[in-house]
Amino acid sequence: MPRTPRSSRAVRRRIAQCAASAALSFLAAAAPASDFRSVAEPAVLYDAPSLRASRLFVIGRDAPVEVIASDGTWVKVRDNTGELAWIEKKALSDRRTLVVSVPVADIRERPDEQSPVAFQAQQGVLLELLDADRAGWLRVRHADGSSGYVRISQVWGY
Repeated sequence: MPRTPRSSRAVRRRIAQCAASAALSFLAAAAPASDFRSVAEPAVLYDAPSLRASRLFVIGRDAPVEVIASDGTWVKVRDNTGELAWIEKKALSDRRTLVVSVPVADIRERPDEQSPVAFQAQQGVLLELLDADRAGWLRVRHADGSSGYVRISQVWGY
């Protein structure tokens, strides 16, 4: 049976669909997962990647930041308030911390909503990230040594 030629409109529509699909695939592959780091020691944040740039503020030790871009010895970061600034790369640590983003976070004994509460953490409290392999839960440790599991939705920095 002979094939019926497609209309030029149908061919153009199919080409546009393929192009859109390819563009979305490229963007998904090109967009890396968020890269979070912690500040090793209190550090000055600047409005440009230079010690001669305007100083914006000092960020505290262990504060989590999201890496946005890197320019040699400088890194553009976003803090938990959404502020963008530049920090010297040497001021960052591979240690991962999180900041509580809800008024009170329940840290549970196990990664389960029915599990007993191990402790609670107020908004703004820093928690060390220990493990992130549980669906929707993160294993964390407070500065006092207490540990447990927190919902990802209750913290910033992951």
